[in-house]
Parts: sequence; C-alpha cells; structure tokens
Amino acid sequence: MNRLAVRAALLAIGAICALPAHGQAQPATGPAATSEPASKKQRLLEDKARAEPARDAERARWRKELRRRVGQKPAALINIYNTWTHEFVAVEATGDIGTPPAQMVNRFLRCHFTNHPTTMDAALFGVLVRAARHFKAPRVDIVSGFRAPKYNLILRKKGRRVARKSEHTFGNAVDFRLPGITTERLRTWARRQKLGGVGYYRDDRFIHVDTGPVRYWAE
Repeated sequence: MNRLAVRAALLAIGAICALPAHGQAQPATGPAATSEPASKKQRLLEDKARAEPARDAERARWRKELRRRVGQKPAALINIYNTWTHEFVAVEATGDIGTPPAQMVNRFLRCHFTNHPTTMDAALFGVLVRAARHFKAPRVDIVSGFRAPKYNLILRKKGRRVARKSEHTFGNAVDFRLPGITTERLRTWARRQKLGGVGYYRDDRFIHVDTGPVRYWAE
C-alpha cells in the first residue's frame, strides 16, 4: 500500500471515531434544554415552602412541651405483673385509675396454660389498682386470672384446691398478692370492698377476689 492509500485509510478511521455512538442522545441546546429541570426544581421549592410552616409549628409545639416537662418529677406508676407470662401493665398511681382497654386486660389476664383469653369482668382490674393505691404498693403480682375449663379440670384431677365451677373459668376472678403487704391485711381490705367472694390462701400468700356472691373462705 503506497503512502497516499495509508493516509486515506487513517483519515477514514478518524472520521468514523468522531461519529456519535449509535443510539446515544446528544446534548440539546437552546431554551428547551433547561425548561424541564427548571420546572421540577420550581415545584420542589414550592412544596418545601408549603411544608415549612407546618414543620415550624410542630417544632414549636414540642419545644413548649419540653419546657413544661423539664424539672418535673415523673408520675408514680403501679406495675401489675403476671407471674406466669412475665408481662407487665403499668398504670399511674394517682389520679383516675385509667383502666387499660378491655382487649388489653383480657389478653393480659389470659389462661397461661392454653394462652387463650376471655372477656374478664371489668371490675377486677379496678380492684387490683385500688388495692395497690390503698397500700401504696408499687407492684401487684397476678397469681391467676382466667382459667380455661380444660386447665381447671386438669388441676382438679391433680388434687389442686380449685372449684369445679370456678369463677376463674368465667373470667370473674383474679388471685393476687402485693409484695411487702401481708396476706392478712390484703384479705381484710378486700372484704371491706363487698365486691364478691374473697378467698384467703395463707401458705401460698395470695388472696382470691371474684365478682360472684359475697362469701369468704380460707385455705
């Protein structure tokens, strides 16, 4: 190949390399190239401007609430503890009793053997809180709440001291103790409530309270 042919070939290769790749978009020029980004940016700025007052108001509200809370003593709590499931429900020790929602109470006092809840008598949770408030006890220990009929029958076959038609199986009873408070004192207080049945279990250190007929017994 002579020099002229080589030079012509090199020029052709250079021209091919200078061409844009197939399908590659070329930068646009003129006003149309900047109109879309500018429009999107403008919308973002407008959205931010509209949201900013709401954010400022929320920050101001929280700053005010924080100033109100700083230096205040936290509210005293009563911790109600399920000795079987190791779960807690906390309520304030002063003011309104503030019973938690019924669904929460039913779940909290469920049968630990079957893990099934029932509809508990609403008065029972109030008794627990009032007892703790009366004795200024920070904790209530639940020994038994709802007891499924199947579990109640198992306990009877094992010779445990449970009634055949226990109020526990209807969601009308709870067994509990207050750590640091004698069972005798707790029993005396419970009888004065005239809510229903009160059972006294000295050796096991708990009392039984139900919303059935008023009656008393000791084991």
